[in-house]
Amino acid sequence: MSLWTAAEAAQATGGRATSDWQATGVSIDTRTLQPGDLFIALKDVRDGHDFVAQALEKGAAAALVSRVPEGVAEDAPLLIVGDVLDGLTALGRAGRARSGARVVAITGSVGKTSTKEMVRAALAGQGRVHAAEASYNNHWGVPLTLARMPRETEFAVLEIGMNHPGEIAPLAQLAHPHVAMITTIAAAHLEAFDSLDGIADEKAAIFSGLTGDGTAIVNAALPQSERMIRAARAAGAWVVTFGAEAPADWRLGPVTVAPGATTAKAHGGGLDFLLKVSSEGGHFALNALGALAAATALGADLSRALLGLADWRPPAGRGTREEVILDPARESERLDLIDDSFNANPTSLSASLSVLAAAQPRDGAGRVEKGRRVAILGDMLELGPEEVAMHVAMAEDPSMPALGLIHCVGPRMKALYEALPYERRGKWVETAEELIPHVARLVDAGDVVLVKGSKGSRVSKVVDAIRNLGHRSASRDQEA
Repeated sequence: MSLWTAAEAAQATGGRATSDWQATGVSIDTRTLQPGDLFIALKDVRDGHDFVAQALEKGAAAALVSRVPEGVAEDAPLLIVGDVLDGLTALGRAGRARSGARVVAITGSVGKTSTKEMVRAALAGQGRVHAAEASYNNHWGVPLTLARMPRETEFAVLEIGMNHPGEIAPLAQLAHPHVAMITTIAAAHLEAFDSLDGIADEKAAIFSGLTGDGTAIVNAALPQSERMIRAARAAGAWVVTFGAEAPADWRLGPVTVAPGATTAKAHGGGLDFLLKVSSEGGHFALNALGALAAATALGADLSRALLGLADWRPPAGRGTREEVILDPARESERLDLIDDSFNANPTSLSASLSVLAAAQPRDGAGRVEKGRRVAILGDMLELGPEEVAMHVAMAEDPSMPALGLIHCVGPRMKALYEALPYERRGKWVETAEELIPHVARLVDAGDVVLVKGSKGSRVSKVVDAIRNLGHRSASRDQEA
């Protein structure tokens, strides 16, 4: 089915189509491009115009460009615009304008992507759902998601992020959601803001894009909650709160974390119910509650949403739990790996440490008689002038006494390493690459190993190194 015709795309962008074509998808990467896609020649690390010829050879229906690239025929199927990013934004705006979908947009310092996927799961089976891929939440990710939205979409789930002040409002206005949700406020990207209040104000800018009858979903248990609620009401939104505190509209009761699952008693929508996700962590329960509030505000049925959430697991690198079999011939020769290497700040690190502290290692399985809880921690980035103090403060996290060994990666994590009790210090290195040759000696069969750090710390390479120690078990994968 056609997503964009040449005439529609030209009208949306104000560009000039060199021929008549029909696109069935939209792509910004020739590595994942599918035949029939409209290739967007964005300029980032490389200029997308350099890949237009390759995209057309791979079967792209056309390419959105600002000039005819070298080596591409004048009569090639192109849509020529003044600026490619502006053209993509215009295409996204048109995709949103022509859609009858109910739209939710999610932001927050922690948990945006996981909550976006929770809402997707809650809506599954209740209509045609279109959701952002991965963490496509920035100045090109949001319009790309909207440009890819099929005409028949009934629910759209978007994620909106920021690094600096002033980024969220234009994206929120582009998304024009019926429901806007803020997961939480934490010390992420703090180097660009004066305070957590400044971060809250930027996140609350998402409410400026709400439709006339829009709903704002706000975490009620934050120091900045009232600040965000005032902003939502100033935008004319209907406010719905969620949290573990009694005044919240959607309230989380006692939480139980068991192997492979988290359950909680909860109340919302006028009903008491049992909430379940197939992942370990109390923070997942709270995000799931907010996801339910958002899904029902879109018009979803609560009972069906609960069923959809029951099988939810986090996206790769955000708390996925798997078993690494070190020796297929010996069943005991295995360790549990928690991959949370995509992002980190003090709030999310504390949540991950609590998951590790609750995990159960196995004794008598490896070189070390007693199984251990091992953390491999990379730098938390973009925390601002207090970043060293924030790293040091993690030594006092309530989960730390339950951990056996902490290995640290990066100059900022050196401050935490030096603040740890001597008996918990593992190895410190400047870069993730330096740790990789030592991985086989740092972890052992029976261990539960958490790898956590900001993406820029590159500790995902350590995750790969641990996986390469043995054979990953697909049949016994869990999520944490």
